[in-house]
Amino acid sequence: MDTAPPIEDLAAGYRSPMSRVTLQDVADHAGVSMKTVSNVVRGYVHVSDAMRTRVQASLDALGYRPNVLGRSLATGRSTMLAFAFADLRRPYFAELAHVLSRVCAARGYQLLLEETAGTADGERSAVRGRAAGMVDGVIVHPQDLTPARIDELRGDSPVVYLGEGDRSARADQIAIDNVLAAEEAVAHLVALGRRRIGFAGHEIGELSRPSALRLEGYRNGLREAGLPVEDSLLVPREVGDDRGAVVAVGAALDRGLEVDALLCRDDLAALGALRAMHLRGLHAPDDIAVIGWDAIGLAASLVPSLTSVAPDTVALAESALEMLLGRIEGHDGPGRHLTVGHRLLVGESAPYADGTVDADQRAVG
Repeated sequence: MDTAPPIEDLAAGYRSPMSRVTLQDVADHAGVSMKTVSNVVRGYVHVSDAMRTRVQASLDALGYRPNVLGRSLATGRSTMLAFAFADLRRPYFAELAHVLSRVCAARGYQLLLEETAGTADGERSAVRGRAAGMVDGVIVHPQDLTPARIDELRGDSPVVYLGEGDRSARADQIAIDNVLAAEEAVAHLVALGRRRIGFAGHEIGELSRPSALRLEGYRNGLREAGLPVEDSLLVPREVGDDRGAVVAVGAALDRGLEVDALLCRDDLAALGALRAMHLRGLHAPDDIAVIGWDAIGLAASLVPSLTSVAPDTVALAESALEMLLGRIEGHDGPGRHLTVGHRLLVGESAPYADGTVDADQRAVG
């Protein structure tokens, strides 16, 4: 059986300022094979907890730091991937980054987060600039560039695109069906007896791709229910956060907007709508039923808990990683286009017709 000498006895001997601690040094210190150390360093899942703890103790004691540059030169791989998105302050991106990070770690990869500010320059840099130079591949959730344009820019960097944009013949792309999800959300509101259904939170002026698709589904849902499609029921916001929605929905209500339901572009817009309503003595769902989009984690803690369109983020992350690793391994086929699932997570802001909600959306209290 492998035995390790006490950490305090040997650690100092490996801390030479003139030399780098190697995997073999750590293996000798822990009394295990270098392969075992390598598996721990790479995050390989099939290592026992006891062995991982033992090796990690030696890694910490010796101050081992992986030589990423040397490994990259030797193997042509960094075992690092990047996730490029607009703004980490947006709860949806934060939660998606969390899921992606866990999925990547399970496959032995580290995840670099790259904010793009939702601009063409930021997205261009992510796919061929700073991030692309130090990672094996990039998962990008662009707001400005299309998949076709990304494909032109990426060079030989493997890239997978998240979101429903114009399809490219070579770009891999994963999304939920935004149009269908919006249609289903409207149908839910119609089943509650709502007939003046508004849409809140999209951009003023040129629409982002998600906004355009969700508005398309919203309008389809109204037509399917035999309800008129009225531009007067649309409430755009100038600033794309919850405060922007407070201002926009509040101003619309003050101008006399009459709605009995709101489908919101995202959960931040829904949060803002709920606050604007509260400040004017209106409540969900009694006065106005509210549906958000993204099903962020805090939605169940609100009063009322939020009904929201919930993308299957685990399927999104796992599918994106699988496609990206395929490209990294040399797959050079046509662009693959995958749609993952979604569901309407029903909370108290727009409950079922009998007043009940989904178990995981019961308000905490």
